[in-house]
Amino acid sequence: MSVLDRLGQKLLFTFDPETAHGLSIAALRCGLPVGARTVHDSRLKVSLCGLDFPNPLGMAAGYDKNAEVPDALLGLGFGFAEVGTVTPLPQTGNPKPRIFRLTADEAVINRLGFNNEGHAAAERRLAARKGHSGIVGVNIGANKDSTDRIGDYERGVVRFAPYAGYLTVNISSPNTPGLRNMQAREQLGELLSRVMAARATASAQPPVFLKIAPDLVEAELEDIAAEVTEKKIDGVIVSNTTISRPPLRNTDAAGETGGLSGKPLFERSTIVLARMRKLLGSDIAIIGVGGVDTTDAALEKIRAGADLVQLYTSMIYAGPALPGRIVAGMARFCETERLKSIRALRDSHLDRWASKPLN
Repeated sequence: MSVLDRLGQKLLFTFDPETAHGLSIAALRCGLPVGARTVHDSRLKVSLCGLDFPNPLGMAAGYDKNAEVPDALLGLGFGFAEVGTVTPLPQTGNPKPRIFRLTADEAVINRLGFNNEGHAAAERRLAARKGHSGIVGVNIGANKDSTDRIGDYERGVVRFAPYAGYLTVNISSPNTPGLRNMQAREQLGELLSRVMAARATASAQPPVFLKIAPDLVEAELEDIAAEVTEKKIDGVIVSNTTISRPPLRNTDAAGETGGLSGKPLFERSTIVLARMRKLLGSDIAIIGVGGVDTTDAALEKIRAGADLVQLYTSMIYAGPALPGRIVAGMARFCETERLKSIRALRDSHLDRWASKPLN
């Protein structure tokens, strides 16, 4: 981290995590902070699902919940940004406090519960940027008290299809009661059928990705892969936060309810990623997320089977220059290894990761 980044982090860490998050969004709206110089290297380009990504690193959903700063995020060096999760109606989410820093572990536990301003606010902002360059995905969810959660996803597809580079169906947050039950095969099959039918009727047909949890056993992964393949879903995002608790140094916050993200998630999420790649085969897109905090970590996700990678929590600890540093590191790696394309790495460590046990 630069001296400026360290000072910025020290200032933000004097606030509670949710206030600090709001301040960082406000800073980006104002044109701050300035990231590292954006690297443009043809070897980092990834063509996937009809989209041309300038590099394989993206900002994960959860940071820009209300589509306030997607272009500012792209300006930090990301190849794409994902906004949301957005629900049809505004909702406040779970009671505060609901975000906990585990600084010694470079991790976070959150139980936010899809707090967001709703479809109308996000649509207004995305409509205002229509025609801008840069790939922005929209992550859609269901309201906590909805009587028709699948209907919520259908509404999200139709509403955001005209503005989204891709759509993500998020059924893997641990912080909305019963939401992860939609990963079970019968419910998942109905959800994906209706989502794809809704896309067919929309004014545009962006790719549809499914975001899954890392807390799944092999039989559940097999069911998800079967439904994704059968319903012709374009890709899978692996993974959301985990409710498991690997050994952590910060024992005080480790007992908080919610999803764990950051460095401790890397191992588990990468194993699930590799197993999903094995189940889906080579053609269906996979975005790997969880614990990406360095160039080496991003490259390892690709070696384990990811086409693209995302991060979020690591920026809390490494600062806004992190995406630029990771992308520059990828370019240097391609140069050193004389790779014509970063995609040449994909699946090179697939068997190694897929054979690891999920503890």
